[in-house]
Amino acid sequence: MKKKVTVLGAGISSLSAASFLAKNDFDVTILEKNSSIGGRARQFKEEGFVFDMGPSWYWMPDVFERFYNQFGYTTSDFYELKRLDPSYRVYWPDKTYTDIPASISELEQWFESLEPGSAKNLQKFLKDAKYKYEVGINDLVHKPSLSILEFADRRVLSGLFSMHLLSSFSTYIRKYFKHPKILSLLEFPVLFLGAMPTETPALYSLMNYADISLGTWYPMGGMFKFIEAFERIAKEQGVSILTNSEVNGFDYQGNEAICAKVNGIDFPADIFISGADYQHTDRQLLNGKANYSEEYWNKRTMAPSSLLFYVGVNKKLQNLQHHNLFFDESLEAHGKEIYKNPKWPTKPLFYLSVPSVTDESVAPQGMDNMFFLIPIAPDLKDDEDTRNKYFDILLKRLLDLTGNDISNNIVYKRSFCISDFKKDYHAFKGNAYGLANTLRQTAILKPRLKNKYLKNFFYTGQLTVPGPGVPPSIISGEVVAKHIMKQTKN
Repeated sequence: MKKKVTVLGAGISSLSAASFLAKNDFDVTILEKNSSIGGRARQFKEEGFVFDMGPSWYWMPDVFERFYNQFGYTTSDFYELKRLDPSYRVYWPDKTYTDIPASISELEQWFESLEPGSAKNLQKFLKDAKYKYEVGINDLVHKPSLSILEFADRRVLSGLFSMHLLSSFSTYIRKYFKHPKILSLLEFPVLFLGAMPTETPALYSLMNYADISLGTWYPMGGMFKFIEAFERIAKEQGVSILTNSEVNGFDYQGNEAICAKVNGIDFPADIFISGADYQHTDRQLLNGKANYSEEYWNKRTMAPSSLLFYVGVNKKLQNLQHHNLFFDESLEAHGKEIYKNPKWPTKPLFYLSVPSVTDESVAPQGMDNMFFLIPIAPDLKDDEDTRNKYFDILLKRLLDLTGNDISNNIVYKRSFCISDFKKDYHAFKGNAYGLANTLRQTAILKPRLKNKYLKNFFYTGQLTVPGPGVPPSIISGEVVAKHIMKQTKN
């Protein structure tokens, strides 16, 4: 008789875990609190515009491809994947901009034009970053991180010593480069890892390899295409997905959970996995069976939250790429207002995605689709007046730097911020990106994927191993599923 598995949440890690378990003869049901699946990667449509709600960068295409391959598919079976060139545009403090080319040789030329000798240093830097990526993505992140002994094989041990875990990212990149624009470019990917570059392990230069060498891609039709692909795979394995089904608590028998409760309806199972917010599950749903105390959670260093705006305009924009980074203000000053002295940023950096530059299907003809993001500290007071204030700041900066005045062209606008992250996802402190990737919150020092009181209760997603982001969440689902399969065999 098949073992029954109930999974909380229909985000990417839950869909991944459910697919692997169902493929291996488990009877899997996903319970999703919202009316649509995808978690932070949901999508909505308004006024002819198609808006991806969360992830907008398609990095590490090899991780997606590896997942599809394990179910007999390839990426192109689900969507057309297009490499962006330029990868993105960066606006600088001197009010100029640089289009970051997909070609490494062209990027080397730009490095060399800023800092003689830096092209060769980039080659050395990327060679080392590639090694970290290959060891990290192929070995380290596939460990359940329940014991230090998991890291005791030769390749992983040698990898750990070569990973510069004890060096800061900021110090590390300054061994190679000096020019402020180069440093800002390389520090950009770690901005969303949840700590200042001075406190992020140099291990995360693997993100620069993902950015520069593996490239920035886009699934035609929108980022939700990969959610549709994962849903199709899950259902083909036999997974049942129930939306509008928020779990309110559990029943127990001894050291096992036996039933998830959804508005008075019981969902019995042999095994439970929470792909919902870890802290919410732990503190609000497990009724004394939590892995961690309130004090533990309050001491965690969280990655940023975000103020997001989804905007449709009735004209075509000028002087913008698909991805645009507005680094015309101080990265260090903004970072401190996220991580050191949490408050609404004085002069925020921001990101603007215009996917309709690449994909005409996401906006009506002659119009553009805009996605603004300001990274902010979690748990700030969030109200409509504050959102409007920052939207005005964005519009002014957009006009000053790109010449685009959209103030009279907005046909659709929606904001999403801390209170929405809490309401829609029960996100701890309204975080958008999970736990900060600091040394003290890496691998075995992250919240564990297994409950210590309940032998049949597990966790997946961005607050446990391996960490935040879409590719790590895909891997998180695989890791917990394979751990459960191994434990069940034993």
